Amino acid sequence: MNYPRPLAVLFAIAGLAVFASAIFASTGKTPARRYIEPRLASADADKPPFSGAVLAGDTLYLSGDIGLEPGNKVPAEAATEARLLMERCERRLAAAGMTMDDLVYVTIYSSDVSDYAVFNAEYRKHFHREFPARAYIGAGKLLFGARWEMQGVAIRRQP
Repeated sequence: MNYPRPLAVLFAIAGLAVFASAIFASTGKTPARRYIEPRLASADADKPPFSGAVLAGDTLYLSGDIGLEPGNKVPAEAATEARLLMERCERRLAAAGMTMDDLVYVTIYSSDVSDYAVFNAEYRKHFHREFPARAYIGAGKLLFGARWEMQGVAIRRQP
């Protein structure tokens, strides 16, 4: 079904909120938090007001991220940008002791949905088990002129 962009983004956010509340409700308490790539609250306008990821119990919430080269530059090649984005996601997961296979939900915002195949070609390379649930949303212009922004939720697999 094709929803207008703001409505699709609202559905994605609502889905994450329902997912998170179900997890917390099932435990009866809010788990301790660990901040991955933490950012402290400040009035410094040069620092974005968010943390890269937040680990709550065995659940990791990944902030939106884009695949940039040094100096916050978008690569000329779409495939390079997709690779950099996936590698950044892998590093954040590793910092929390997780892998790509721990992802359970991913949202991809795309500035040009015609790049769908290019993104998927790279995305497939980073999983060894089942793929997580995913939304791929046409979102218009993204920060720094990026082609994609990705956010997600991971839950540590139990041995």
